[in-house]
Formats: sequence, C-alpha cells, structure tokens
Amino acid sequence: MIVSITTFTLIHTLISLVAIVAGLVVVGGLMAGARLDGWTGLFLVTTALTSLTGFGFPFTRLLPSHDVGILSLVLLVPVILARYRKHLEGGWRGVYVVGSVLVLYLNVFVLVNQLFRRIPALIVLAPTQKEPPFVVTQLLVMALFIVLGVAAFRRFRPHAVVSERGVRVPAAVPNR
Repeated sequence: MIVSITTFTLIHTLISLVAIVAGLVVVGGLMAGARLDGWTGLFLVTTALTSLTGFGFPFTRLLPSHDVGILSLVLLVPVILARYRKHLEGGWRGVYVVGSVLVLYLNVFVLVNQLFRRIPALIVLAPTQKEPPFVVTQLLVMALFIVLGVAAFRRFRPHAVVSERGVRVPAAVPNR
C-alpha cells in the first residue's frame, strides 16, 4: 500500500514534533541532573525516525535538509553508544549530553526553517530565508541551545534516574 504524500508529510511532522517535545524533556532532565530513561528512548527513536523519514520525500538532488538529516543520524550513533553501550561512564557522559543537545538543536533548527517556509506572516518577513528576521531567529535559537547545553553538561551526572512516578532512584550499575 502506498501512502499519499500528504499522509506521509503528516506522519513525518508528527514524529518530528514528538522528537522535539521528548528532547526538551530529556534536556530538562539533564539540566536537573537526572536521567529520564523512558523519555530518552522516545527522543532517540523519534529523532532517528525524523531523519530517516525525511529521505522519504521525492527529491532529485541532495538538499540542505538532507545534510541536516545525515548529520543528525551520524551524531545519533555516538549518543546511542554512549547511553546504551558505554552506560555514560567517563567521557561518554559528555558525548551523550553534548550529542543529545546537538541533535535536539538540529530538530528545532529544521522546525524554525519550516515555520519560515509555511507561515504566511513569516514568509513575508523572510521570503528567501536570508533576511534578518530569519537569521536573527536562528541565531537566538542557537544561543539558547548553547546555554542549555552548557547547563546540561555542568549539571548532569548519570547517578540519578527519575522513575515514572517522578521519584529519584539510584541508577542501576551495568553488569560487566
């Protein structure tokens, strides 16, 4: 069964929005110094799906959006490795934190880009996406994510997990 481009776009958009919301929760947890394991899994899966489904749209040449998707997928590899294989030990904690914030930033970067391509008032402000309103918005988003990333890097220690009831419990030590 072939899905219409409208349905495919809706699915891709919904997955992207779930990835962004889950990513914001995860980064909030990092800044609070806690692991949110369920949210992390949702964030990583939906972020990967966002990038992968982005390649499902018809295209004749690689576009900047494809470059962002490829970069996101490449960055997800060490993030997933750091979280699930290396268990956030040593320098892998930093790889996980920085990588998570960075792939979330890429999702939001694309969201801002799409808003400026789809919302009539924003199209008028920046029809070619080279005008000051677009550039300033993207720079503000980048600055926000730098601040979030620094705070998350400074505060996150993988020793505390927040359970589904919001209770902080000690993290399990992986068996070796």
